[in-house]
Amino acid sequence: MTTHDAVSLPTLRATPFDPPPALAELRARSPLSRLRYPDGHLGWLVTGHDLARKVLADPRFSARSEWKRNPVARRSLEPFYGAKALPGWLVDMDPPQHTRIRRRLARAFTAHRMRTLRPRIEQIVSRQLTAMAEAGDPLDLVAAFALPVPSLVICELLGVPYSRRADFQRDSATLFSLDATAEQAARAMDDLQTFLTELAAHKSRRPGEDLLGTLASDGELSVAEIAGAGALLLSAGHETTAGSLGLGVLALLSHPDQLARLAEDPGLADTAVEELLRYLTIFQFGVPRSALEDVPLAGETVRAGESVTVSLPAANRDPLRFPDPDRLDVGRNASGHLAFGHGMHQCIGQNLARTEMRIAFPALFGRFPRLRLAVPAQRLSFGGDTGFYCVHRLPVSWS
Repeated sequence: MTTHDAVSLPTLRATPFDPPPALAELRARSPLSRLRYPDGHLGWLVTGHDLARKVLADPRFSARSEWKRNPVARRSLEPFYGAKALPGWLVDMDPPQHTRIRRRLARAFTAHRMRTLRPRIEQIVSRQLTAMAEAGDPLDLVAAFALPVPSLVICELLGVPYSRRADFQRDSATLFSLDATAEQAARAMDDLQTFLTELAAHKSRRPGEDLLGTLASDGELSVAEIAGAGALLLSAGHETTAGSLGLGVLALLSHPDQLARLAEDPGLADTAVEELLRYLTIFQFGVPRSALEDVPLAGETVRAGESVTVSLPAANRDPLRFPDPDRLDVGRNASGHLAFGHGMHQCIGQNLARTEMRIAFPALFGRFPRLRLAVPAQRLSFGGDTGFYCVHRLPVSWS
């Protein structure tokens, strides 16, 4: 494979729910393609499912932020990559720093912990549905349900005042936007870090039973690390689930046969959530890695220092792993999908996101069985301009 074969990352979608068709064309030729990054660097793009799992599980591919490259152009300087990771931002670290911080955080996100949180999440969902009913239709489901539910849950888990939601939601949206200026991105990062640093310092003086308070009381992490981990969990923890809820509702409304199956058999909720995660794969531009040494891969050699982008949307539509992958099937066994990544950096909050979605979808359609779009689908706006694919507004009716 020569440098002349290099392509830019395909980003143009033909339909709202499907990845760019050019990704499938590349994958059909090879699971590994030459990729030209916006800064001119020549690296690699992984589009096959098996190869994606191999790269994400291979310690020879680093997650350190100072070596990462964004495969899509941003209007401003990249706020996450090109410099040493902020304290606590474990997604941008390799072992042993990553291992030490993740081990401490993981205790709050076990399947057992999610079972204990389930009643509280059910209360939050029920309260938002009641507020929707009282407000009446039509309304924006993103603003009324998809965004506040995960925001309330992550605030309660971390011990963050929900009254600050407007600030952290704005800062998170700015950080993940491709259109933010350098000044806007820097100010958003600084505001978010300052807020969490002040909160972590307060928790160290008066620790509580929430995650930030627990971290502050056990003394294993510094205030700066607690603040950074909190900023990461707070920003990514509500943005990703909000996107999955909003887009998931739209996908079900757009596939009435699948919505009917779910309504007739509530036992399909778990498999339906996994299928929606696979089908939508909202982390749309892929996971960046950097080769620490020469690595033979798919008949090629990835040289030390070269960047590799693992396309999760392409891997989750690989027909060699998921037959008829472009079809939404709420009864499909979608286990092994890569919506949460894979390997040591697999999303630490995946159990929380699954629990929220397993509760939210049945509760929403159970409360509003006649839920439908209040505007033509063609008028909806989607988040091609942000790291997490989403529908920006989702006007719905039910009466």
